[in-house]
Amino acid sequence: MLSQLMVLFGFFALVLVSVYWVNRAVVLFDRLIADGHSAGVFLEFSALSLPSVIALVVPMAGFAAAVYVTNRLTGDSELTVLQSVGFSPWRMARPVLFFGILIALMMAILTHILVPASLEQLRLREREISGSLSARLLREGAFLHPTQGVTFYIRDITETGELRDVLLSDRRQAGREVTYTAEKAYLLRDDAGPKLAMLAGMAQTLNLETERLSTTNFTDLVYDVSGLVTQASRGRRKVNYIPTWELLTQTDAVAVEANESPGEVLEEAHMRFQGPLLCIVAALMGFSGLMVGGYSRFGVTRQIVGAIFLLVLVKTVESAVTDPVRGDPALWPLVYLPSLVGIAIVCALLRQASRPYRPKRGTAQEVPA
Repeated sequence: MLSQLMVLFGFFALVLVSVYWVNRAVVLFDRLIADGHSAGVFLEFSALSLPSVIALVVPMAGFAAAVYVTNRLTGDSELTVLQSVGFSPWRMARPVLFFGILIALMMAILTHILVPASLEQLRLREREISGSLSARLLREGAFLHPTQGVTFYIRDITETGELRDVLLSDRRQAGREVTYTAEKAYLLRDDAGPKLAMLAGMAQTLNLETERLSTTNFTDLVYDVSGLVTQASRGRRKVNYIPTWELLTQTDAVAVEANESPGEVLEEAHMRFQGPLLCIVAALMGFSGLMVGGYSRFGVTRQIVGAIFLLVLVKTVESAVTDPVRGDPALWPLVYLPSLVGIAIVCALLRQASRPYRPKRGTAQEVPA
């Protein structure tokens, strides 16, 4: 039973991760490719966002695997046979508990190590590419607007890095427009910042007040393009980027750095423990929900719907405790209330399933002599 649970868990996790990942990949593709970044950057960003997607679907995949395996064993009357030889629902729930512990360990590795590390690396890479000069300016046949008041165009880029037929329009100065055109240009880098060296071109200056146009032909001209690329600031770390130990031991300092309340910091830290516990609860709830009611030739549709409803109830409790914990850091134990409620529901369902079935007795009627 444990092996079947693991196989089905892998299947459902793969399906759910694919659905969520495709949705995020479409957004990343539009944003990165539209900014001129390569497919390699897109694949790197997609890979860095994958751990958070996996952590999102692990409890759902565990619940779905438990429901599917229990439903199949019920349909094949295997659970009925086990009960007939003396196995109680508590005993049959043991492999489901082991299964829940295994996926909880996976979830713990994700929430405490992989997700914070991947999000932090993603933040650093976003800072790097946001100031990428080549992605912002070096695109053939497109009118680019790297910053407000500036238009840049390149007809062709050779294999040696030579820019052909360049146009640069600068309208940032009030009352004055300058348009540079050059047959060829080169992008250079030095200690002072990137420069655009234009050769064999012309500068046209238009005074908007007097409507007077003056032109200047040049053999070579160096233009500072460092101001065309906005470098990303270091910014604040978000709480979901910070390691768990730092969240628990330096709560106040992290709250100041992330511009969050201490309650939000503690909520994030303890939710990383609550997530693995929820995996165990979801697996046991999927099993115990189908054990209630016994065998029926009409299937276990009602039990499946009931198990889904109970899981939604647990998630509702999780949402209800969020605001109190964020408002008062001393209430952080409430983060674990959904798991306690879930365990209580599981115990109640297994206790109900352990009761022997007793048909209702009809009321005896006296037969007149």
